[in-house]
Formats: sequence, C-alpha cells, structure tokens
Amino acid sequence: MNVPRTTAAHERLQQIERARQAVLAEGRSMTDVIVQAWYDSAWIERSWNRCLQSGQRPDDPVGFDVVAPQHARRVEEANHTLAAAARPVLEQLGRAIASTRYFAILTNKDGVVIDAHGPIDASDPRAQAIARIGVDLSERAVGTTAIGAALSELQPVWLHRGEHFFQDTSCYSCAGAPLFGPDGKCVGMLDLTGIDAAERPELKHLVAQSARSIENALTLSRPHKLVLRLNWPGRLLGDDDDGIVCLDRDGWVTGSNGAARQMLAGLAHVATGAVHCSELFAQPWEPLYDIARASEHTPVELPLWSGLRLCCLAQAAGDPRASGGSRLPLRDMEIALIRKAVNDARGNVMEAARALGISRATVYRKLSQKPPARD
Repeated sequence: MNVPRTTAAHERLQQIERARQAVLAEGRSMTDVIVQAWYDSAWIERSWNRCLQSGQRPDDPVGFDVVAPQHARRVEEANHTLAAAARPVLEQLGRAIASTRYFAILTNKDGVVIDAHGPIDASDPRAQAIARIGVDLSERAVGTTAIGAALSELQPVWLHRGEHFFQDTSCYSCAGAPLFGPDGKCVGMLDLTGIDAAERPELKHLVAQSARSIENALTLSRPHKLVLRLNWPGRLLGDDDDGIVCLDRDGWVTGSNGAARQMLAGLAHVATGAVHCSELFAQPWEPLYDIARASEHTPVELPLWSGLRLCCLAQAAGDPRASGGSRLPLRDMEIALIRKAVNDARGNVMEAARALGISRATVYRKLSQKPPARD
C-alpha cells in the first residue's frame, strides 16, 4: 500500500537537499543553512567530508562488489561466531519489521556483509546488491551509509535517502548500531534498511536494542563457569538490559557486555589485560559460586570499591536461565525480591511490606507459594 507523503516528510527531504548543496556543492557547513535540525547529526557532515577527501563525488556511479562463491564461504567461516550469536535476533527482527519494507543486514567490523534476514525483495536489484554475503558496504566502498557511520562513530545512527553520500544510494533509508564483543572491541554492526520506504527513525531504537541482545549472546558464548547478571538496586534482573560478567572457575573475567562495562569501572581496560573479579567487588568472590549452586536464585547486593552497590544474580554455567534471551521467570524474581526485603528488614514482615509497597498479607501469601516444577 502506498502511503501519501506528508508535509513533514516533504520538508525533511528539502532539508536534506539544502544540506547536500551546502556541503557537497558549495564547500560550506550544513549548520550554515540548517542549525537546529542538524545539531545532533554532525556525523553526517564528517562522513560526507571524508568521502570528498578520498576523491569520491556524489554523482559517481556505485559499483557494488561482485562476490565469488569462494569469497562468500570464507566470509561466513571467518565470522561464524558473530553470525551464530545474531541469528536468533535477526529472526525476531524479521517478524518485527515484516510489514515495513525494511530488512536486516549484519556486517563484520570492516563493513562486509555476513548475513541478511527479513522481507528482502528478490526481484529488486537494489535489495540484492546489498543483501549478499561478502559484499563490502563500508564507507570507502559505498560512501555514507548507516553501516559505515555506525562503524566510524561507534554509536547508533539513522540515515534517510539523500543523507547517503552517493546519488545512487539515495533510495535507501537505514538505521544502524555497532556491535561490541566481550572484550569491548567493535566486532561489526547491525543495520535495518528500506528501499523507497517511509522514514522510520524509531528503527534506531529497535536496532540499538537488538544490538544489545547480540552482544549479550556473544558474551555468554565465551567459556565460563559463572554468570553474574548485574543491575542497580530496585531494577529487575533477567533482562537484556542487565550487565553481564562471565567468570572462569578461578574468578577471572572471560567476557562482559557493554552494560557491565558501564557499571564497573574496573572493566574499562578488559581488552588490554586480564581482570579478576576481586578487582571489581569489595567482598570475597568465592561465595558467589555457592550462591549460584543454591536451589533458590535469590539476588544479592555486591559492594563496589567505589562505595556503590549493585544487585547481582549469580548463575552457574549450564543453567538455562543464564543463556542469552532467557529471562528469569517473573514469579521467581518476585518471590526472590520479597525474600530479600524480609532479610534486609531482619525478619520484620511489616517493614518489608512497607518498603515494597504491598500488604503484609501479600508478603505471607507470596512466600508460602510452592515453586513450579522445572524440567
């Protein structure tokens, strides 16, 4: 179904055209002509200028790589771990964007496609050109795109039509987010692309959220004996927003996700050397393994050397609830939080109920429930 172009959409395309004229034709800054609308999009101008400095011109033809079958196989083999971690997320994305004329593309850190998923129109050569394993979609190859921008800026981006450098790629609209591995280094990016599609800037949020899911799966794919799911007190644990730290049997960090690296300053340099969990938490680390082996998964609070505290759910390797995308059942978490509140109140149920904002009867009722049978 064709959606009529709204006045706002038309004005947006006019803004893009004025910015292109300023930067690409007149050598001026886009902020000379459009200040407010482009305040948060200076990265587009930086990308356009890099393309100009490399000798590219907007009206040059774009020749997408011809990918030999042998090259495609080598790309698949070299990026197997990333592709495997991303595949469940790509399948979920395919369902989310099925009616939008957008599809998902996964690349490695060099902007080379390693997988694609979703409603890709096999009859449209513009779709086939970019959805082939092995094709180079980096900035140096095809100019300004969400793929090149996400890998250069290392942040989620949204790019619409003429915001692409080349005229030949102005049919695309795309959202992109970088992907960081368990050591904090960029390993690739996730892209959502539409062709002659309506502008959907909300896809920037979707692609960033999906990137977190892939990063968590990559972290959990590292060899480990213990998974620590972390969040600030008062936040529910068991979601993709958790900080995740994987430990070996001796307490050494084998991997962490972006959220954990933001919560724990001690992980900032994990890419340059080994980090032990004793450097992260201001308490003995050995009891965490005993907590994970306990039948009841109750969150505990961990003090940090900074004086801050984090809520932690310790899960042993092999626990299905520790796997990527597996949320701790809400009932289990609810009971665990109530039990912790009672412990914090030193057994005073009334005080615990008041802290939780529920009745004393509810506390008794929840704690008397039998846990569901597990397979």
